[in-house]
Amino acid sequence: MAAPIIHALRSLRRFSRPHSRCLSGLCDPLVSGTRRGLFKDVFPAETARVQLPELLSSGPQTVYCGFDPTADSLHVGNLLAVLGLLHFHRAGHHVIAVVGGATAQIGDPSGRQQERAALSPERVAENVRGIRESLQRIFSHHEALGGGGQPGGRVTVLDNAAWYRHRSAVEFLGSVGRHFRMSTMLSRHSVQSRLAAPEGMSLAEFTYQVFQAYDFYYLHQKHGCKIQLGGTDQLGNLMSGHEFIQRTAGEDVFGILLPLITSSSGDKLGKSAGNAVWLNRDRTSPFEFYQYFVRQRDSDVERFLKLFTFLPLPEIRHIMDQHAKEPEKRIPQKRLAAEVTKLVHGKEGLESAKRCTQALYHSSIEALATMSDQELQELFQEAPFAELLLEPGTRVLDACLKVSAIPEGPRGFDILSSGGVSFNHIRVTNPDEVLVVGQHILRNGLSLIKVGKKNFYIVKWLHA
Repeated sequence: MAAPIIHALRSLRRFSRPHSRCLSGLCDPLVSGTRRGLFKDVFPAETARVQLPELLSSGPQTVYCGFDPTADSLHVGNLLAVLGLLHFHRAGHHVIAVVGGATAQIGDPSGRQQERAALSPERVAENVRGIRESLQRIFSHHEALGGGGQPGGRVTVLDNAAWYRHRSAVEFLGSVGRHFRMSTMLSRHSVQSRLAAPEGMSLAEFTYQVFQAYDFYYLHQKHGCKIQLGGTDQLGNLMSGHEFIQRTAGEDVFGILLPLITSSSGDKLGKSAGNAVWLNRDRTSPFEFYQYFVRQRDSDVERFLKLFTFLPLPEIRHIMDQHAKEPEKRIPQKRLAAEVTKLVHGKEGLESAKRCTQALYHSSIEALATMSDQELQELFQEAPFAELLLEPGTRVLDACLKVSAIPEGPRGFDILSSGGVSFNHIRVTNPDEVLVVGQHILRNGLSLIKVGKKNFYIVKWLHA
């Protein structure tokens, strides 16, 4: 396995320079993606260096990548694959995102020490819906942001359950399974590592590579797809697809492998690592998403700007030059956060993240006054949320007691009078002070009550 990878890396180094076979902009994503560190390996190494640039330059091609719906949202660890597709789309190629509604019920063993927990058909269907919506939303935001400034190719999102639903296991094994050899399947790294583990490997997991290969074959036959994107841990599955297509259709297809992204501390950006940053708002708010990228270390930020944004490399170098002069401003981190948040959550998502940032870290009354109920609840996730009827003469003390922000009796009165409570970042000390719109109640009808340093309460005031 080592020799093909070495040859592939040599091929990629050649792609990083202007290539005589890259005769049009259609080949640009291969060149620019390599320069940015987005593409790590190609397969098969011995033919990709010559044939892949020629194929891309010959006209719009179809490129696909698969996403298994093991949760109802993608996460930052999946985002690189989406960006890989978008780089090809921007150059005029057609891209297909395949959601594995069928293969999720089997479970990909790649990179895992034990078998995934089985998912019910209902759960898989729910996850498929969530991931389809996530992919379509990102593709839509990309178009709204300009999509590269030139007409792109087609963007399609498919569920692989569509081409397995009416096939029986016996028919599938008889027509497809006969083309796979046990010795080759057993030699895959994902299989070898699991067979050596105490738990071993189930038959279902062992056959995953057959289904992965058939997905590539189906897309090749139905959509003319000749290029698959996948993480480096997918090399074995990609090789299976290449061999199956070559054996049955007699045609060459290619794989482009994306790096598995880790931070400089070695943490993997994936949900199984316990540090997932999700792409769906109901799991990770735009504010949390934005702050995740703002907090990136200096040692990671240039690499992430190249990987996770479409900013030209000269512009990234300029941003890093500014950072070298004024590191305290965190210019590259803020630009990274803005670009990625716009792509995943749209312009409104970015504005929401900035409003929340101003409200939380800069105690901005103006930002609080423009926030929605949803934004406040996302920002103060643990804060109780209450809807109260605003009656004439309602006092600060009344509001605090109604949401149980302070205890009843003298102790609660003392907390208030000693300055332990604030409304919308303004400290109050008079328990009998009557609530005033524009001060205690913001123009959006909300109040943010803070007791002590960390206890928040959100009130939405209703009018009779």
